[in-house]
Amino acid sequence: MPESRRLPVPDGLDGARVDAALAKMLGFSRTFAAEVAAAGGVRIDGAAAGKSDRVMAGSVIDVEWAPKAEPTVVAAEVPGFGIVYEDAHFVVVDKPVGVAAHPSPGWDGPTVPGALLASGIELSTSGAAERQGIVHRLDVGTSGLMVVAKSEHAYTVLKRAFKERTVDKIYHAVAQGHPDPFSGTIDAPIGRHPSHSWKFAVTSDGKDSVTHYETIEAFPRATLIEVHLETGRTHQIRVHMAAHRHPLVGDPLYGADPTLAERLGLTRQWLHAHRLAFDHPATGERVEFTSPYPDDLQHAYELLEDGLF
Repeated sequence: MPESRRLPVPDGLDGARVDAALAKMLGFSRTFAAEVAAAGGVRIDGAAAGKSDRVMAGSVIDVEWAPKAEPTVVAAEVPGFGIVYEDAHFVVVDKPVGVAAHPSPGWDGPTVPGALLASGIELSTSGAAERQGIVHRLDVGTSGLMVVAKSEHAYTVLKRAFKERTVDKIYHAVAQGHPDPFSGTIDAPIGRHPSHSWKFAVTSDGKDSVTHYETIEAFPRATLIEVHLETGRTHQIRVHMAAHRHPLVGDPLYGADPTLAERLGLTRQWLHAHRLAFDHPATGERVEFTSPYPDDLQHAYELLEDGLF
């Protein structure tokens, strides 16, 4: 049975191509969004639209598509995909932007399990078929560290560690403006946005969500912050910083100024999973891993540090 959605176009996507807008709003790959448009499944304010047509803020997009078959893991090499550490129990990877944590309906791009299989690494068989070994996730648009279980024991122990919040998940992010106070805690529940179901928001009936942040370096128009997550809600850092009136640079979906991102050469939010620490599932020893900034974030950081923006 076909699925359908009616979506108002947010200000941050004004002027975007149809395929790019659907990728942002519905989590489609641009290829799948283009296929939906080619099949006549996209209308803007009632008029049929192609993949390269432009959307306008305030317009209403009606989308109808046939759901894809259940996702499967396809082994595929991924440029820039890094293996930080591996033993018999788990592997820590450095995920590039544009790679999904696992396969999902409508996504036909690269995935972490697919990249690992292409490297000859066998994962735990625990979990759903398309998520075997996956104990936590990063958004497609977020780069950085993920741990993936190789043994069944490691899968059980690591899943419990994330649930019990004994894993240190440290992110670096660049927020617009200067947070006040410079360091603090945002304790606010997060749920689906009441009127825009493709995004999230602080809501009274949302799930418990706690974010700690600390200023690392202040620039004229932005601030580099270190973020420690107690919880792991979808888009948590992006939602909390936007609610704090300091959206992440490069994140127009949550209110960032798109012109600043353009000047910095960014095509995604400045957000990186920089450090990950947890107890080794076999030895109990505390282990810690770090990831340097990828090239696009490093370039933007250097421009900010030079005081150009």
